[in-house]
Amino acid sequence: MFPETTGVGVEFQLPKTSKRIDVMLSGFNGEAQREVLIVELKQWATADSTSMDGVVETFVGGSLRHVSHPSYQAWSYAQLLTDFALIVGQEKINVTACAFLHNMADKSELEIVHYSNYTERAPIFTGLEGFAFQQYIVDKIQQGDNGETIRMLEESDVAPSKSLADALRAMIEGNTEFTLLDEQKVIYEQCLGLAKDLSTKQIMIVDGGPGTGKSVLAINLLSRFTGKGLNARYVTKNAAPRAVYEARLTGHLKKSRISTLFTGSGSFVSTSENEYDMLIVDEAHRLGLKSGLYRNLGENQIKEIINASKLSIFFIDELQKIHIHDAGSKAMIRTMAEQLGAEVTETNLVSQFRCGGSNEFLSWLDTLLYDTGELSPYSEDPEKFEFRVFDDPGEMHEAIRRKNAQGEKSRIVAGYCWDWVSKKEKHLSDIVLDNGAYAAQWNLTEHGSLWIEREESISEIGCIHTCQGLEVDYIGVIIGPDLRFENGALICDVNQRAKTDASIKGIKKMGREDPEKAAALGKELILNTYRTLMTRGMKGCYVYCTDPTLSDALRK
Repeated sequence: MFPETTGVGVEFQLPKTSKRIDVMLSGFNGEAQREVLIVELKQWATADSTSMDGVVETFVGGSLRHVSHPSYQAWSYAQLLTDFALIVGQEKINVTACAFLHNMADKSELEIVHYSNYTERAPIFTGLEGFAFQQYIVDKIQQGDNGETIRMLEESDVAPSKSLADALRAMIEGNTEFTLLDEQKVIYEQCLGLAKDLSTKQIMIVDGGPGTGKSVLAINLLSRFTGKGLNARYVTKNAAPRAVYEARLTGHLKKSRISTLFTGSGSFVSTSENEYDMLIVDEAHRLGLKSGLYRNLGENQIKEIINASKLSIFFIDELQKIHIHDAGSKAMIRTMAEQLGAEVTETNLVSQFRCGGSNEFLSWLDTLLYDTGELSPYSEDPEKFEFRVFDDPGEMHEAIRRKNAQGEKSRIVAGYCWDWVSKKEKHLSDIVLDNGAYAAQWNLTEHGSLWIEREESISEIGCIHTCQGLEVDYIGVIIGPDLRFENGALICDVNQRAKTDASIKGIKKMGREDPEKAAALGKELILNTYRTLMTRGMKGCYVYCTDPTLSDALRK
């Protein structure tokens, strides 16, 4: 038997993610070193191998599904814990892993050579191997610690979140910067599998909310495909992510190489069929119909992308449509696929890797914005994800400045409710609050799409167009008069948007022709805008509301 004082942890949450470790055992190994053993538990009775790396097929959730190999899952959790819990390095804690499938009798499909890279790192034990499983634990943990090492992990400082922009160059050069977890790994391998046979036009639709790792997957796939010499492109409608990524690569890659990797969604109007091996479309909900500055080119961006590529991968979140001309939807992708004879595969990303890994914050926010039922209190631990409501915009901006000065990348953004007067009058402020006690300019004057990268932009206010698809550590959000709280309900008032806001241009005309449609669309754009703004932070979200009643409601 293993020592009675062996530490036991159940449902231990991995730092910076919404993932939980089934069981952790702790103590000291034969060299008197602190040891933590991660045990991934599975109820599967059977599982079949696949041709994909680290992916198997088994019956879960009512049907046969592709899921992470238990050894890969256990190893990836150990890797993430090692990467993020600083105490692991400080105290030289040895982190190992295994999997226990207590209902399984035959594990031969899981131990073929194809999976040896992972089974060697995290061995599998079945219900018939209870003694061997017990002996493995004893070999790892020879002296108990009464759970002290697990408590140390719980209380450990956490390594800074890794920004996708910061990791971009290494990823493009083929280095692994992010350990893919669970459905991330499965989707990555599925996309690689589709790319093996490009004789049939293929489409992959990946649906996922903010912070579920869509962009990380997109860049990983771009790196892998281009590394294999395939003609691949990263595509977005929004210029800000492309500008940031290109800026990070400048000086490390030739300008011609950068320009071949990243492109806008309107680049395929005249492209011949199957000119590209694959197009990886991030923020696919932002795709429109017509292209060009005046929206007078082409027919349908989704159709043009599918036509131009043998494999089209669409990363989408329909609750992030923020422009009157955003037309990207799963339904439209399916329709265009049928027209062009493409086969469609659909999947979902659900795990949270932003907002401190807090599914609770995103769930609470979605309930606030989209659910007409009673709003439950937000109770997430501020150490995990900090949400604060401020009564003074200057005080909020100062708090964001302090975070930024401490090395936590932080910025202020706002709903587009103030005209861009400083575009012509450089000395004027765009956003003026509290009778002039607080005044600031929009970001667009100096830095454009690179606003989020420039240190001096800490003094400016960002908008939806320069932060969507990007992330910071802390985000401060000014909620303008387009979102109020009256008689126990949120009120969306699109008439409070700025005259210079192109994202609603045409909605007044729509209101005259179809008032109900215009009202519904206006509400959707407002709610989606604030959802997008409030989920840019990896560690915290600060909010100031121009409507005091909304502030009171959020605070309660």
